[in-house]
Amino acid sequence: MAAAPNVLAIVLAGGEGKRLMPLTADRAKPAVPFGGTYRLIDFALSNLVNAGYRKIVVLTQYKSHSLDRHISQSWRMSNLFGSYIASVPAQQRVGKRWYLGSADAIYQSMNLISDERPDIVVVVGADHVYRMDFHQMVEAHIASGAECTVAAIRQPISLADQFGVIQTEPGSTKIAEFLEKPQHPKGLDDAPDQVLASMGNYVFNTDALVDAVTRDAEDEDSKHDMGGDIVPDFVSRGAAAVYDFKDNEVPGATDRDRAYWRDVGTLDSYYEAQQDLISVMPVFNLYNYDWPIIAAQDFYPPAKFVHGWQGTYGHAVNSIISGGVVVSGALVEKSVVSPNCRLDSWSHVSESVLLDGVTVGRHAVVQRAIIDKYVDIPEDARVGVDPEEDRARGFTVTESGITVVGKGQVLRP
Repeated sequence: MAAAPNVLAIVLAGGEGKRLMPLTADRAKPAVPFGGTYRLIDFALSNLVNAGYRKIVVLTQYKSHSLDRHISQSWRMSNLFGSYIASVPAQQRVGKRWYLGSADAIYQSMNLISDERPDIVVVVGADHVYRMDFHQMVEAHIASGAECTVAAIRQPISLADQFGVIQTEPGSTKIAEFLEKPQHPKGLDDAPDQVLASMGNYVFNTDALVDAVTRDAEDEDSKHDMGGDIVPDFVSRGAAAVYDFKDNEVPGATDRDRAYWRDVGTLDSYYEAQQDLISVMPVFNLYNYDWPIIAAQDFYPPAKFVHGWQGTYGHAVNSIISGGVVVSGALVEKSVVSPNCRLDSWSHVSESVLLDGVTVGRHAVVQRAIIDKYVDIPEDARVGVDPEEDRARGFTVTESGITVVGKGQVLRP
């Protein structure tokens, strides 16, 4: 039996996340909290660890303190078998500059590859919500004989102009074209109304990746982007293959959440992905213990629901309520409430996301809103009830009408 290849995983976590402002005003995009107890990067790291890949470097850059702290505190691994998850900031090894793009991030971190000397490098993004067994993708990559394999998810052809679209040679996984946000792509042979969209996850032969990013670094016209420059280079040389996400079988997956993948690059998509968690039969199931999403184990007491003032009683329906939360005479509906929040009598939170430590005073109403950490919502306050009023108060309101209150913003009744 052939020895298993030595695999190094690189997680690209330097994203600024401008479209998630104000949630990224004080943190990197992969560090944005999600689903009560998780951060966005936990999905990529959980997928790699569950797949058996435990030599992982996380390349950080933008406002990385909370991300670095999260990795160091939540993702400590035994080095008994050489396992590690290391957060690596931009090091300026090739000049006095920061990363110019995702490909440049790998080029500037070449020492990580030369130190580990892997056979295969898995490169993944840090800000998508999904489950995926990367071991299956690596096996498909090796079997294909390609130097580069791109993971792709099927998307409606009407959304093709939002993705990098992959077109293959007939009857093959070999990539014939990689089209960036095409207007009129060709549909799939077995599904004419769908296209294969890049997920931002890649598998490379190590020597081929090193050669590609080195040549790219010398190209002054390049944007130094993995999807925009490196993958097209492999495609032009006939050395790239596609891995169809529908073929990935994750243990414990249900028919409803199989092949779920969300790019939470905007406030609306971030909000919608949170709503996917809370239905009776969730679109994305956090309760799959065969492929767990791993998160920090904070020592919060259990959530508590108690009677409040003058006979009110605390209850929640169709919601996720995290540890340390006290619902005291309040009503919570269709919401995600993160650890250590407190909701007081007669308050009503609906279709909302509360991050850690939020307090909601008596008679306050929060609806269709995202409230960042430690915001204090005083008695009688209204958030999300009148979007125009929220804009006038300096809060962000999305195209779909979701009000976002950033960390440190002050509300008044």
